[in-house]
Amino acid sequence: MDYDKIISPAAAAMRPSGIRKFFDLAAEMEGCISLGVGEPDFKTPWRIRDAGIRSLEKGRTSYTANAGLKELRLEIAAYMKLRFGLEYTDPMHEILVTVGGSEAIDMAIRSLVAPGDEVIIPEPCFVCYQPITTLTGGVPVPVPLKAENEFRLTAEELKAAITPRTKLLVLPFPCNPTGAVMERQHLEAIAQVLRGTDVMVLSDEIYAELNYGTERHVSIASLPGMAERTIVVNGFSKAFAMTGWRLGYACGPAPVMKILTKLHQNCIMCAPTTSQYAAVVAMRECDDEIERMRREYDMRRRLLVKRFNDMGLACFEPKGAFYVFPSIQSTGLSSAEFCEKLLYSQKVAVVPGTAFGDSGEGFVRVSYAYSVSHLSEALGRIERFLEELRADG
Repeated sequence: MDYDKIISPAAAAMRPSGIRKFFDLAAEMEGCISLGVGEPDFKTPWRIRDAGIRSLEKGRTSYTANAGLKELRLEIAAYMKLRFGLEYTDPMHEILVTVGGSEAIDMAIRSLVAPGDEVIIPEPCFVCYQPITTLTGGVPVPVPLKAENEFRLTAEELKAAITPRTKLLVLPFPCNPTGAVMERQHLEAIAQVLRGTDVMVLSDEIYAELNYGTERHVSIASLPGMAERTIVVNGFSKAFAMTGWRLGYACGPAPVMKILTKLHQNCIMCAPTTSQYAAVVAMRECDDEIERMRREYDMRRRLLVKRFNDMGLACFEPKGAFYVFPSIQSTGLSSAEFCEKLLYSQKVAVVPGTAFGDSGEGFVRVSYAYSVSHLSEALGRIERFLEELRADG
């Protein structure tokens, strides 16, 4: 068979994840230290694991309602109101429990975007938004963000990107890979541009609990007139160290969530039952665990920012997520060259900024979801690598 004629052109054209490439290389290299994967090094808290175990012991192994356990959707609504001031008064129709935040993003884009519709995607950003948009027949419109603006989207950049064909704005903050956040005044400016348009917002807030600024995370959906045009995506992977449980959720206006749920019914059926029972306990009892992990990440964040700046790799202070995004332009290497040379010279894996869009050139992403000893050893090796480069130069 000629598989080139059978496989979807859009699927064939999708580029592999630049994150996984370096992770896979590191996994095969003895003695390699990886700073490439955005996965908490903490174990899922015991209270959450116990809840999952109890659900299995009680034989709760059948499907749940397509949109998720009623108990969990009510808990999500209460959590969103308490933590972020978001009001979902009809959680049975405004909240969908998904297989990770990734499925929620997929369902949101596929529910809204028709062939020819434009989707504004600030970059550098997580790798999935553009491929999903392309698979729907939509047109990704990348907006390069600037280091001098701390990688925030400005109202002026948004205005310049909007056309009559714009359907959706992806707002991925706190941001993977940059660690950038959008504070209230920045979101107000974005909201002002959007009010009076038919542009929807996909607000990916998976890192909402990992905010290190003086102001708690603010969701654009909490601003006047924005809840009706915003789908908020969140989940349990980052804040509760539940990556392998594969559980997320989407919240939004009932008419839109009805369509997301219909897609979810046909493509997925329901999220994992055991994970849902565990998540109820996570939201109900584990605020202290969130804060414990957040404090540890904050300490690591400050360590990396200082060390990279001391090394001569300019690094702005990220206020969210668990990544730093130092500039490697002073080395004269491209992002890919820097990462490859570092990997083979010192056996340290970081991810080239270009894995997150063309505007990531000149930067690398470094995750600090690792122990301090792991980070310290890796930083020492990076420093030796830079000394070698300068000696050769």
